[in-house]
Amino acid sequence: MAVFLQNLVNALQWGSFYALIALGYSMVYSILMLFNFAHGDIFMVGSYIGVGVSMALIALSAWGNVVLPNWLILVLTILFSMFLTSFVGMIVERVGYRPLRNAPRASAAITGLMIGIILETGNLALLGARRVSFPSLIATATYDLGGVFVTNKKIMIVLVSLLLALALHQFVRRTKWGMAIRAMAFDFSVVPLMGVPLNRMIALTFALGSALAAAAGILFGVAYPVLDPYMGILFGWKAFVAAILGGRGSIMGATLAGFLLGFTEIFVAMIFPSTLRDLIAYSIILLILTVRPHGFFGEPYSARLRL
Repeated sequence: MAVFLQNLVNALQWGSFYALIALGYSMVYSILMLFNFAHGDIFMVGSYIGVGVSMALIALSAWGNVVLPNWLILVLTILFSMFLTSFVGMIVERVGYRPLRNAPRASAAITGLMIGIILETGNLALLGARRVSFPSLIATATYDLGGVFVTNKKIMIVLVSLLLALALHQFVRRTKWGMAIRAMAFDFSVVPLMGVPLNRMIALTFALGSALAAAAGILFGVAYPVLDPYMGILFGWKAFVAAILGGRGSIMGATLAGFLLGFTEIFVAMIFPSTLRDLIAYSIILLILTVRPHGFFGEPYSARLRL
């Protein structure tokens, strides 16, 4: 039982990353019916922006003789990085996707892959191929709960991920912007006739998804403080699977599927050789999609969504 609970804790942390990234995929797909395949690389960009912001805050604190507590530096890093990365998402939408809005979906998919390559290559050109270490802002404290070891970082990562998912849910449910996003997901062609600024709301959707990806990148840096320019590729594809599994446009579904994917990977590796982890984990997901081809909360050929 202790081994099971220990792996459950690890799976919660691992699934948090997938859940936050999958939310961005699901938000964009619910409106434009396309997947932003550059989203995984935006996760990478957000983590690197987090490194720069945190180092700037540390230097500013030392230069100004005002010692900021590390937890405050981490909070400011998350907020500033989410803000800055949201502009990356809006630029990607404006330059890459808006000109192709009426083009075949295959063209937009290829564009997303190309944008991801541009982000990776730009990172290499600016910073080189050397891996970057995320600053250690919080000392690790380990708690022994009946043989289950839980760190303060794991608790923080899971709580922050759940709070961000809840905040996004409340945003789309209780604000005018969220109402507009839900209306666009319901009927994209009619909403502009009601006076909703289409381009502005699409840019906002990309900004929200990119901000969540940045938060995931920083939390990943806190847990595994070694970053590289290609870290977003695998995370992006796996979060894409989670978004599909959750169902089109479902915040609850994307979050649940992200955690489920984390659980599947961790527990499969616990039982079987690690080399079979992806094979078995994604075979299980394939079986789920065979039974639920539209995902957990997706609806076949319907505009009704659960944003």
